[in-house]
Amino acid sequence: MAVEKVRAYWVQILERLARPVLTNLAGGKLMARMPLAGDPCRRKYASLEVTGRLLNGLAPWLELEPTGLEAKLNKEFRDLARQALTIGLDQASPDRFNFTGPDQPLVDAAFLAQALLRAPTELWGKLNPRVQADLIAGLQKTRAIQPYFCNWLLFSAIIEAALFRMGVGYDPMRVDYALRQLEDWYLGDGTYSDGPEFHWDYYNSFVIQPMLLDLVATFRAERADLESLFPLVRQRAERQAVILERLIAPDGSFPPIGRSLTYRMGAFHLLAQLAWRDQLPAELTPAQVRCGLSAVMKRTMEAPGAFDENGWLTIGLAGRQPVLGESYITNASVYLCSTALLPLGLPSSHPFWLAPPAPYTSLRIWSGEKDVLPDQALAGPRWPMG
Repeated sequence: MAVEKVRAYWVQILERLARPVLTNLAGGKLMARMPLAGDPCRRKYASLEVTGRLLNGLAPWLELEPTGLEAKLNKEFRDLARQALTIGLDQASPDRFNFTGPDQPLVDAAFLAQALLRAPTELWGKLNPRVQADLIAGLQKTRAIQPYFCNWLLFSAIIEAALFRMGVGYDPMRVDYALRQLEDWYLGDGTYSDGPEFHWDYYNSFVIQPMLLDLVATFRAERADLESLFPLVRQRAERQAVILERLIAPDGSFPPIGRSLTYRMGAFHLLAQLAWRDQLPAELTPAQVRCGLSAVMKRTMEAPGAFDENGWLTIGLAGRQPVLGESYITNASVYLCSTALLPLGLPSSHPFWLAPPAPYTSLRIWSGEKDVLPDQALAGPRWPMG
């Protein structure tokens, strides 16, 4: 695909994901129109679930103020996103957000909180003061939910980070506990265990490392010990990004390992985040990451059946595959795929978009290229917790 058309393609995918969700929620018709295959008991979570996950990936683009043909769409979606939040926070609305439990609202309030950190002006600063107050109150309600002893600790912590940025009181204990426990779960070579027992999946990218980066970046100026932790967290994230890039096969597929595969291209959340933040490791050029993510995007989002006849995302990895979804998966859950779109928060003049196409690692190796360097594990220090 020509360089000048790649960004337009990504924006097209963004619009395809976002329009049904934002227009229906902004119009108060989300729960009436969104299909919800999966456990019907999870319907009560769906409004916050789909909103938090979608906005998590859209936030940098909403904050960007792009130029040209994108500008009109961007303004439309900014307005829709704020209206959607207004409706979701209206307790009289059938689409109202559930912040009170028993457990799932902690997850999706955290994804929404991370979106607010990524778009502090468009998704927070420009909200009506009454809506801001309702949003603060909603996030604070999740403190009553006890996180499970796994990546969920980060959900409690990232909500506190958002409250801190909102200028209200936050609980430093929830932040400190999550950071210390995740450090204890660090296994080496850029990988954390998701709880006491390691299992293969993409949660280092779905949740763990993206939230760790945003959490430490939020509080590092407040605490000297977190200033010393940030280089370690970033170094480990860079190594994990190298691994993720190498997992992209020549055809854009990737190993179907572990839980939550129906989040599709969301498995590359961390790689997309480092590209957006201009923090890619030296081994990865922006162009090869762009080409790799584009290949994954085409492989997953263009698979027949990925969207239903009304434009809603279905459950599956390569098309509609409802059996592939775990008991906690609904049509609302799978919108976490939007996190692969984070580089749209870079301006169109950035090398990520302008550099000539470059083959990603598996393409280079499997085409027989002779000068591909061998992969190297990361050896490094641990955080000296006091």
